[in-house]
Amino acid sequence: MQQMSLSFEPGLSRRHRSLRELCAVQMHASGLMHVAARIDTSPTHLGEKLAGASSDGKPRCLNVDELEKYITEFQDYSPIFYLLDKFLSDPEARQQEALAKLASIAEHIPSLLAAAGLPVQVSGARAPRAARRR
Repeated sequence: MQQMSLSFEPGLSRRHRSLRELCAVQMHASGLMHVAARIDTSPTHLGEKLAGASSDGKPRCLNVDELEKYITEFQDYSPIFYLLDKFLSDPEARQQEALAKLASIAEHIPSLLAAAGLPVQVSGARAPRAARRR
């Protein structure tokens, strides 16, 4: 079994409700007419597939071959990363990453408070009453 190491921006599955929504965002950003031409479908049909239904309510879906062609043509791996994030991410690793981000943000809070003219509290010490009313 071969293992791969991947680097991608986590959180895709939390920012988008579905793979279809992610694809819609990405394809609209690339230009729906341009994408439709490159994956051999009409812009109208592509729009319906991304919406999940035609204008008369008939269900329409982006098929796997069209998705694969989009990924190949545009070198946009975000649909793959979405699926990895949704189905293969480790909750413990996600928690550790969030804690690391919080720690790096916490380092900057005192200087940001000072720059904003707000009192800086050290080790749970409370600011004087007048300073707290600002």
